[in-house]
Amino acid sequence: MKIGFIGLGNMGGPMAANLAKAGHQVVGFDMADVAIDGVAMVASGAEAAVGAEVVITMLPNGQILRAVADQLIPAMADGAALVDCSTVDVDSARAVADQAIKGGLLFVDAPVSGGVGGAAGGSLTFMAGGSAEAFAKAEPLFDVMGQKAVHCGEAGAGQSAKICNNMILGVTMIATCEAFALADKLGLDRQKMYDVVSTSSGYSWTMNAYCPAPGVGPQSPADNDYQPGFAAELMLKDLRLSQQAAESADADTPMGQLAQALYAQFVDDENGNGMDFSAMLPRFEKRTRT
Repeated sequence: MKIGFIGLGNMGGPMAANLAKAGHQVVGFDMADVAIDGVAMVASGAEAAVGAEVVITMLPNGQILRAVADQLIPAMADGAALVDCSTVDVDSARAVADQAIKGGLLFVDAPVSGGVGGAAGGSLTFMAGGSAEAFAKAEPLFDVMGQKAVHCGEAGAGQSAKICNNMILGVTMIATCEAFALADKLGLDRQKMYDVVSTSSGYSWTMNAYCPAPGVGPQSPADNDYQPGFAAELMLKDLRLSQQAAESADADTPMGQLAQALYAQFVDDENGNGMDFSAMLPRFEKRTRT
């Protein structure tokens, strides 16, 4: 399959490389001067889109997605699929979907979970929104780049699933870090706390798979000085998207709102930028009750 790939950064680069390794003809464009194994680089997104059966985008935000879509859609052939793997606001995903469909294209919004390691290892999870026909066209590529793809519904459903998932993740990580900090002040050994919580009703992904306490549980960024597997500023971005969607949908999400405020304080005012989102634990360790 001939594939255009726009946005070849930390996530997009390995994803494109895996497609090329699987035998697809991948033509890429990025604003930065990058070289990706097996990918033929061109001078513009529109050039990468010409003649492609599928064009994949991995971009920073909805505003950039809309601008790039304006360039890609006129260059794409009728019946081709535009697959956006960025994490953006639901309104932007739906707007680009409408624009693509009016332009005679298929569209899938397919944000991912799994981070840079998942992109490199081809083990991402895709949360996809779009028609059944559009999903069917993109699914073989999801199988190359990831381990699972869930068709969540019509356009925008993929973004909706991603932000709901990550709102849970952000809230749960804060609760996990608070609990470890409280355990410290109560004189409870961290390993003992982990042994109890990880096998009882406090069980969670943030405790059992991504424990924020160094030396406790499976290997995690906490064991590498909180170098990011999933950066705190990216968690803040997703929490902001969740609250933007909640406001648009008139949904009451007080825990999500508070998680956004805490991560904003951590990233913007407390040197959390560039650290893993689990570095909330040393933050809470240093604080007293106010």
